[in-house]
Amino acid sequence: MGWHTPTFWIIAAVVLLILFGGKKLPDAARGLGRSMRIFKSEMDEMKTEGEKKPATDQPQAQVTEQPIDVQTVQPSEADHKSA
Repeated sequence: MGWHTPTFWIIAAVVLLILFGGKKLPDAARGLGRSMRIFKSEMDEMKTEGEKKPATDQPQAQVTEQPIDVQTVQPSEADHKSA
């Protein structure tokens, strides 16, 4: 017996209609369908994420031959007085 019988599904449908009403059930089914599509696309993206991407998609580090000028700043006396 159990939940495989047609009587169970008829009773379950009637209970859902009573609890949620005729207007909310299509919206709930639509939201569930959207959620499943998003979940499926995210799972597919996770599977393909592990594969190696082509070198053209990854940004390359820029290396310059010239040194970068670094400027040191000495604290002024005004900074010491306010602290």
